[in-house]
Amino acid sequence: MNSVTDIAVHAPCPDWRAALADCDALCRDAALAALAAAPLDGGNSIIEIGIRLTDDAELRELNKRYRHIDAPTNVLSFPMFEGPPGADLAAPPDGLPLALGDVVLAFETIRGEAASQGKSLADHLGHLVVHGVLHLRGYDHVDDSQAAAMEQLEAIVLAGLGVANPYEAIVERRSAS
Repeated sequence: MNSVTDIAVHAPCPDWRAALADCDALCRDAALAALAAAPLDGGNSIIEIGIRLTDDAELRELNKRYRHIDAPTNVLSFPMFEGPPGADLAAPPDGLPLALGDVVLAFETIRGEAASQGKSLADHLGHLVVHGVLHLRGYDHVDDSQAAAMEQLEAIVLAGLGVANPYEAIVERRSAS
């Protein structure tokens, strides 16, 4: 694969950069790691991904508009293509980028989840960027089989980034209860 990846990180919510000065680099590293685990065989194309670091109000509006759920959520992905996990996508005409889609993340929800789960904000953000990018590659968690496959891939990607498996921590907390 001779691709270049362009990951545009936009943070209209200033809380992200106040809490994590390196949030842009963290998002890019996590997105690149996710793409490496679910690569595209698109030839000499430029791959584009947008990452938007915003707040609960925006995620609530997006969740309401696109999922008909009137509540904020931690991450939403907006893939440009539908297909099975890891599917190859047709390369665009020469010189045009292959836009995979956008990942949008909510500061307040993610900060609260990280605190309640005993994780660093950086690790939780990295996990959710990986999760969102895998959605752009067709992975989902609609049923138990899909969820297990996606969680396993996320754990592998996160290990490569030095982040503990977030799903083991959930199992351990459930066992301790």
